[in-house]
Amino acid sequence: MSIERAVRAIAGVFILASLALAVWVDLRFLWFTAFVGANLLQSGFTGFCPLAYVLRALGLKPAGASSGFSAGP
Repeated sequence: MSIERAVRAIAGVFILASLALAVWVDLRFLWFTAFVGANLLQSGFTGFCPLAYVLRALGLKPAGASSGFSAGP
């Protein structure tokens, strides 16, 4: 799995979990949803994503980095 796919998957899990917590525990969990969304938005503009640095340190590779798989012709 590439860093980009992992970031999207983890962000999706965080958003769904915080929405569930907001419904069943406390509405203030929506602040976490807003934080994740704001981080995704700023990383789209700046290219800076803290989670990507953590995942890179854990050994994940960027998309297309010597994976042996070619997605195109």
